[in-house]
Amino acid sequence: MLWALFDPLYIIIIAPGLALSLYATFRTKSTFSKYSKVGSRSGLTGAQAAELMLKKQGVSDVRIERSRGWLSDHYDPSKKALRLSEDVYSSQSLSAIGVACHEAGHAIQDAHNYGMLSLRTALVPATNFSSTFAYILLIAGFLLHFTGLIFLGVCLFAIGVFFSLITLPVEWDASRRAKLAMDEVGMLSPEENRHASKVLNAAFMTYLAAAVTSVLTLVYYLIQLGVFGGDE
Repeated sequence: MLWALFDPLYIIIIAPGLALSLYATFRTKSTFSKYSKVGSRSGLTGAQAAELMLKKQGVSDVRIERSRGWLSDHYDPSKKALRLSEDVYSSQSLSAIGVACHEAGHAIQDAHNYGMLSLRTALVPATNFSSTFAYILLIAGFLLHFTGLIFLGVCLFAIGVFFSLITLPVEWDASRRAKLAMDEVGMLSPEENRHASKVLNAAFMTYLAAAVTSVLTLVYYLIQLGVFGGDE
């Protein structure tokens, strides 16, 4: 919201989330870059590591594909496709193996009907809708001083907040599965596993930062709505 940028209250409320986001982004990039220069002793590429992890878990209906963009890695449950960026797909680095196994963790969640992943997937259409119209209603409500529109906008925004909170256990569990697989399957030594885990831990911080920022933004809107005794 443009006017919020000039509101000292908004800046004060959102500052911790912004600081955490900047730190998380820096740590993710620096950690990935550091361990992208360290090759695994096994010689496995990211794609091969993901395939090995899926095979070990009995998952055979997932395609592993290349994806464009830096760290654009993701799992698409609707297409049963695990898409890895070029820096991950063909690289033999610890960073690549860690990221690839994390995404394979999502595919395994899907295959095992992990409830939180199912909930997050089900929320995607509502979240996409709310992310588009929440700000439209909020802008219109504040400009027109129409509390009803502000309330509807806040409700829609809250859907996105809930989605970001649901994302946290999903991402944490995928990393947990990846760390176990890298050790149990034997694709990495214990020392290599620790280094690859640092990449996953840093990446998780970006999701945590996004969740914190969205919650703090919701708090600001609720204050503006008068829920916490603030003025509209």
